[in-house]
Amino acid sequence: MIVMRVALKFAYNGKNFYGYARQPKLRTIEEEIINSLVKYELIKDPKLSCFRSSSRTDKGVSALGNVIAFNTENFKKEVLNKLNKENEDILFYAFKIVDDDFYPRYACLRQYRYYLDVTNKDFKKVIKGLSFFTGEHDLSNFARVEKDKNPVRIIDNIIISKFERFLVIDFFAQTFLWNQIRRIISAVEKLGCGKITQGEIINALDNPKKIVDLGVASPELLILKDVFYDFEFELDKKIKLEKLEKEIISSIKNH
Repeated sequence: MIVMRVALKFAYNGKNFYGYARQPKLRTIEEEIINSLVKYELIKDPKLSCFRSSSRTDKGVSALGNVIAFNTENFKKEVLNKLNKENEDILFYAFKIVDDDFYPRYACLRQYRYYLDVTNKDFKKVIKGLSFFTGEHDLSNFARVEKDKNPVRIIDNIIISKFERFLVIDFFAQTFLWNQIRRIISAVEKLGCGKITQGEIINALDNPKKIVDLGVASPELLILKDVFYDFEFELDKKIKLEKLEKEIISSIKNH
């Protein structure tokens, strides 16, 4: 049998799980995926198959374009339907046969989307606050920085649109730190409510060694929208994202 490395793109509603990464005795996205891959004999063991994930989202965070990769001797695109029947809360909809050394964490670009309710908030101040975060910054005060992690990150672009009572805020960057978006959102939300000033955000950015905690926004309003590589995934056109996407948006609207 020929061993191939396969990448799969998938979506999920985060409200149905205790986060992405495996945890003892808790229902997680990663655990459900691995169990399904083993059941359908795509892999025997996650370590032996070099199972890897692009992004490990927190509890409550949804995704429309996360990616996994693994080595297998037994892959046909029809297996996507079997995986989807196995777990109604996770939807696999695209695949790609990739190079043997493909590691999904090394993406070209990631897109996260946050739905910020701007009811009774000055959304112009929110937009101004967001403008401070484009480009390269030490985000020690705007992320949960793990030991030995570089706190400096580059946000390539922030695009803002309006949807009902929400500002829809799209962040584009190659990599993100833990809680980075939710801490940025918390800061600009406080700015929009008049609880802090622009100067406080600027000072927290310019003086990263002086610890400032501006809070963490709700995870239920955050979506991993997509992960981009230097290739295109092959879509299974029979599998539709619309239903799951509507469920996620409905959850957000009712939050």
